[in-house]
Amino acid sequence: MKINCLNSECKNPNFIVKDGFYFRKDDSKKIQRFKCKSCHTKFSSSTNSLFYRTKKRRCTKMIEHLICSKSSIRRIACILKLDRKTVAKRLEKIEIRAVKRQEDLLEYFKNSDGKKVKELQFDDMISYEHTKMKPLSISLAVDASTRLILGAEVSRIPAFGLLAKRSVKKYGYRVNNHELGLERLFEKIYKSIDQNAMIKSDRHKAYPKFVSRYFSSAEYRTYHGGRSCVAGQGELKRKGFDPLFILNHSCAMLRDSLNVLVRKTWCSTKRPDHLQRLLNIAISYYNFQYLRFKLAPFNWTS
Repeated sequence: MKINCLNSECKNPNFIVKDGFYFRKDDSKKIQRFKCKSCHTKFSSSTNSLFYRTKKRRCTKMIEHLICSKSSIRRIACILKLDRKTVAKRLEKIEIRAVKRQEDLLEYFKNSDGKKVKELQFDDMISYEHTKMKPLSISLAVDASTRLILGAEVSRIPAFGLLAKRSVKKYGYRVNNHELGLERLFEKIYKSIDQNAMIKSDRHKAYPKFVSRYFSSAEYRTYHGGRSCVAGQGELKRKGFDPLFILNHSCAMLRDSLNVLVRKTWCSTKRPDHLQRLLNIAISYYNFQYLRFKLAPFNWTS
């Protein structure tokens, strides 16, 4: 691996030599030191890493495993004997790594003409922030052939059904950002989808215009959603053959992984951006830990 001097004013940044190593007590690793013989700057292999100067590194992997195993932030702090704020701050860094991995995944499909997504399935899940009178929509897209989750976007929507009038009376008018969430999702993934791909979704009235805008030459099929069954957190359908099974199964997996998405739970999200953070982590965990999809390694964990 080629290493350059970290000093931006160095006249000869390639003149780097090894300068011993040090033992990092926090995770019992030997870290290589380097020295620039041009400007005499000293640094190590972990100086520019994501977790630079992070304490209790051994807990990072456990936090990621537990948050994707239906544990709340408070319960993780209790199990690992950490402060709740420590767990919350560590999740911010885990999300940065998860987003980078997901970007690399989309870049892999984008740059591989023969490996672009041939069958795309997308739909929305419903969650809420603090109360069911303030619902959230989670727009989700899945590659049907590999089961990889390509992306998910959280957006605020107004309450509907029996809670609509009560919501307006108690919390006031709520802007519908569902179409903005769909636009953010398709902007991220459309370059990784084959233009002649098969696109599948349910019969939501907002979907056709986005499909025609981003995939004008693709074949688009819609299906009736059907009644949900008890299994799969209400995401799986009662009918015998489900043409959107891969998508619904992925939604069920996410609901079973994140405590804030479980159907009957008192662990609710308080802010949409926090739910987006947990979704980014869970999607990366699902793609690279559960499905074990392999990409070229990168140094984000040192």
